[in-house]
Amino acid sequence: MKHTKLSLSAGAAAAAALVLSACGDGEDDAGPAGEELEGGIVELTVGASPAPHADILQFIDDELAEDAGISIQIQEFDDYNLPNEALDDGDLDANYFQHEPWFNSEVEENGYDIVHFEGVHIEPFALYSSQHEEVGALPEGATIALNNDPSNQARGLVLLAEEGLIEIDEDVDQQALTINDVTENPNDFEFLEADAAALTRTLDDVDAAVINGNYALEAGLSPTDDGLLVEDADDNPHANFLAVRAEHEDDEHIQALQDLLTSDEVREHIEETWDDGEILPAF
Repeated sequence: MKHTKLSLSAGAAAAAALVLSACGDGEDDAGPAGEELEGGIVELTVGASPAPHADILQFIDDELAEDAGISIQIQEFDDYNLPNEALDDGDLDANYFQHEPWFNSEVEENGYDIVHFEGVHIEPFALYSSQHEEVGALPEGATIALNNDPSNQARGLVLLAEEGLIEIDEDVDQQALTINDVTENPNDFEFLEADAAALTRTLDDVDAAVINGNYALEAGLSPTDDGLLVEDADDNPHANFLAVRAEHEDDEHIQALQDLLTSDEVREHIEETWDDGEILPAF
């Protein structure tokens, strides 16, 4: 099993960047993606969140990759702030961890020369609580934890608004909402902003938390079994996808990986592994 795990907090991003830069020269590689191994197999280094992204990539590497002429070196990241930087710097050949709103904000903010392919899977957001068994039990003044990054905070607010718990400014793009755009809060909920990776750890200290699907999965939480509210998967803009540097968009080995990620075999693997809807195919 070819895994490298980077378990890093957002506060360690600057130090991590130095470590990552030591793994590559930081300059764009105009040549093909990956490293050719013995027998003509090309090894691609792919950054991924541990679950389900790394799990899906490991399935591909174990069962499908060799026949497609590739091998996958999986580099795990617990911090959303690092994989795009590592990709743009040339330390990764691709990454698989993000949805389009996050991707767009990263590219706009940092000027990354990266592109993405079609979505592979959706991780439904859900509202979880260790103190209350249903939404109606949330007390007045309840504390609800939300993502502190803009795209995912907006996603959490929309989930609450669709249930009628709050009202949000209809003149603001739904993907740009923040807690400052809550226009009606009839139950006087207090919102606690936290890093995505820390949200599951807040459950003992808050009334409820809106948690990303991958972090809920790592904590043993199921949106269908444990969620008080679950995001609708229909027409969901938050499908996770493979991203690469623009120069490698048409690389044959990158294309081979994308084809495998959206293959019938991977669809079946997702549906069989997460059979209660924690992870849904997006293709």
